[in-house]
Amino acid sequence: MPAINTASLPDIIFMLLFFFMSVTSLKEVNYKVRIIPPEATELVKLEKKSLVRYIYVGTPTEEFRKAFGSETRIQLDDAFADVTQLEDYVVRERSAMSEDEQNLMTISIKADKDTKMGIIADIKQALRRAYALKISYAAVQRTSY
Repeated sequence: MPAINTASLPDIIFMLLFFFMSVTSLKEVNYKVRIIPPEATELVKLEKKSLVRYIYVGTPTEEFRKAFGSETRIQLDDAFADVTQLEDYVVRERSAMSEDEQNLMTISIKADKDTKMGIIADIKQALRRAYALKISYAAVQRTSY
């Protein structure tokens, strides 16, 4: 009985490895704030996720409470931020996009359901000053009415 030819086996393994590396998505942000999203009845899914930038609002998680307290905080990417830093964040993110996509950028606010409206209003004012006028609010579908 002739031996099995295994010369193409490394090629197949590298093809599979390349395939899984290209289709796997990594977690982009480590949450430093606790977010329990509010419930809503009328939801619309965002179409192009590459045009969306996220602002996370909530109380710090247990590991960050000693350093940052238990007051509501804003998280931009992987760092805590202040409302005054939002304008610079929007400008920096917009400039990183291609010129034809800059007007399509959407800011999604992922806020904890217990977040006070005062901080949301401050965020909206800062976004208005940065001319980020497309804002969405993250929520989950309400299961009962």
